[in-house]
Amino acid sequence: MTGQTPTPAQRIRYLFGETLPPSMQQWVLRDQTGPGATRRYLQRFLLPPIPFLCLFALVPGPWWMGFSMAVLVFLPLAFFAVALVYVHRRHILIKHGLDPVLADPNRHRRAAAERASYEMRHHRG
Repeated sequence: MTGQTPTPAQRIRYLFGETLPPSMQQWVLRDQTGPGATRRYLQRFLLPPIPFLCLFALVPGPWWMGFSMAVLVFLPLAFFAVALVYVHRRHILIKHGLDPVLADPNRHRRAAAERASYEMRHHRG
């Protein structure tokens, strides 16, 4: 695997769900699991709808009514975006031919440490 980065056109297509070439697997892995991966994911999902939510300001009535409607749409969106971070990360890794276990290496490290601790306490293995 090489450390190629996608061109701006490839990056835009990647953001819309297109698979990058196999030569860019290392970049995809860093993008999905590296530092700031969750921040980038949330930016990609939560910022684009904001201009559309601003259209609620055009609803006749007091300003707080349009704002409240926008918030009532945005809160579930944010909740589900946060809840599905891991699922989306696994999906992208699988789509690019990478091991989905890489989506959360800390979970597997903790599980292995707990297993070793269990076996040591109960004299197994």
